[in-house]
Amino acid sequence: MGEPKLGGMTLNLEADAPPADGPESGAARALLKRVFGYDDFRGDQAAVIEQVTAGGDAVVLMPTGGGKSLCYQIPALLRPGTGVVISPLIALMQDQVDALLAVGVRAAFLNSTQDSFERTRVENAYLAGELDLLYVAPERLASEATKRFLENGTIALFAIDEAHCVSQWGHDFRPDYLGLSELADRWPEVPRIALTATATDATHKEITERLKLGRARHFVASFDRPNIQYRIENKGEVRRQLLSFIRTEHDGDAGIVYALSRKTVEQTAQFLAANGVNALPYHAGLDAGLRARTQSRFLREDGVVIVATIAFGMGIDKPDVRFVAHIDLPKSVEGYYQETGRAGRDGMPSTAWLAYGLQDVVQQRRMIEQSPGDLSHRRKLSSHLDAMLALCETVDCRRVNLLGYFGQGSVACGNCDTCLLPPESWDGTIPAQKLLSTVVRLQRERNQKFGAGHLIDILRAHKTARVDQYGHDELAVWGIGSDLSEQQWRGVVRQLLAKGLLAVNDDGFGTLVLAPASADVLSGALTVSMRTEPERPAGSGGGGAGSGSSGGGGGSRAARAKAAVADLPADAIALFEALRAWRSATAKVMGVPAYVIFHDATLREIAVRRPASLSDLDGLSGMGQKKLDTYGEDLLGVVAAA
Repeated sequence: MGEPKLGGMTLNLEADAPPADGPESGAARALLKRVFGYDDFRGDQAAVIEQVTAGGDAVVLMPTGGGKSLCYQIPALLRPGTGVVISPLIALMQDQVDALLAVGVRAAFLNSTQDSFERTRVENAYLAGELDLLYVAPERLASEATKRFLENGTIALFAIDEAHCVSQWGHDFRPDYLGLSELADRWPEVPRIALTATATDATHKEITERLKLGRARHFVASFDRPNIQYRIENKGEVRRQLLSFIRTEHDGDAGIVYALSRKTVEQTAQFLAANGVNALPYHAGLDAGLRARTQSRFLREDGVVIVATIAFGMGIDKPDVRFVAHIDLPKSVEGYYQETGRAGRDGMPSTAWLAYGLQDVVQQRRMIEQSPGDLSHRRKLSSHLDAMLALCETVDCRRVNLLGYFGQGSVACGNCDTCLLPPESWDGTIPAQKLLSTVVRLQRERNQKFGAGHLIDILRAHKTARVDQYGHDELAVWGIGSDLSEQQWRGVVRQLLAKGLLAVNDDGFGTLVLAPASADVLSGALTVSMRTEPERPAGSGGGGAGSGSSGGGGGSRAARAKAAVADLPADAIALFEALRAWRSATAKVMGVPAYVIFHDATLREIAVRRPASLSDLDGLSGMGQKKLDTYGEDLLGVVAAA
């Protein structure tokens, strides 16, 4: 395989390389230590690196924060030539390259943000064999000119990041991923590694087939992120619920809030900002320059909250995102898992918070019915939504349900809302029959269809102008549901829709109609068990099980330490904060995110150990040789002054 390369130097790795199973393993471990500052690999990393370094293909499924990047970075350093990384993240390539340059890896990117002079400089470096890693977007790689250019250099490997973009649930985001199958034909001798943070068996199979990775070894890590607490609550006044959640649990923390529409994104960001939260909007409709500045602020500043559509977040390497919130129902469990996985990459306690309600279900069902795709496409969309609704409505452990979706068995986690505050269930068969009977009466006797609000008015004998207009107080079902509150009835409707026992009409108005399985409920052949709907206190602005002040959230902000200083000895906290201040100032001078300098974990270790010499710093987690040479004396100065 030859000597490993780095920064134009040949590294002598034999002296400190531990015994290994394969010929490349010792060199890989030495690189891990010397360049990246870590003592050992995690999970399947070593096996993946061994496979790719030896020239084999790999398909890698690892959760966000699981260390996927090392699986192609180290083989690129060990193999002759340049590792070509296909990434959809043009706006983040600079930060990814900066992080590699900071540890001494020769990295660069080619994308549309560069002028001709800079592109020529990078191209010449590649052709001269002076790059270890080169990042390109799938659109650029689709160009024949780019392919011919790459053929004039030596390619160590192809790494296809965010590989789920090639699947049917992901390729609408980046259709150029579908053309990456050509790599297998054009460069049959170059190993390829496809990586993603999430995939069901079906998506996994699709990635393998579409990228022609039939001979690849497959590595599937656990999808569990035990440091993330999953919480789902009923949607009321969702912006106030969100504000309460942030204020009581994550005041001053970095976080991401996801919404489905651009309008909701902008309104929510304005609301949070008006209430003292450092919140910024992000969506594809904003000016490209503004999006870039917003993303830069999120990466480089502390405590910024981004309110965004799904256009934001993929590939974000910010380790200290403490929460991810959804104020609209995600369309799939895959998307939900991807997005929540952006919290707590550093392994510290973090929260995945979701508020959803009846209107979310109606809206999603209506969007599916109006989808321009064929019946098969609509059925696939419906199956994704059904799985998401099952996660929302479960009375069992959220984590068990979530991991089960990806084919992974588990036991109750004790760290989600349903474990911390188990919901009660009740026999909702009779209320379900009453509601379905109301739908039947309206259709058969009046040839009419209405939405949930009007159906509930009829059931609860609530006089409205529409009731008077249509004479619905004369129906036999008038007032038969007055024993339940409006909120409880909305829960009944929502859960019937979630279970497929009620359907949304395709008329575009969100009216409700019977589903094929409704007949079994009406006949009594099917019993309907439902979650108990918690009553919101007057003036609470929403809540329910798992709300900001209950549901196992950990209490008020004042009652718990910030995750960054959790478990630190009292005499180490002041030094830790001084180190963070030094890191922030250094990052601003260098124009890079703070985590590119050091992660919190490294600063915590320094604060506890109080090193007094460069030899004391050597060996700390995350302290590679390049960083020791660059920052060692400054760090010792901060320690001495504290």
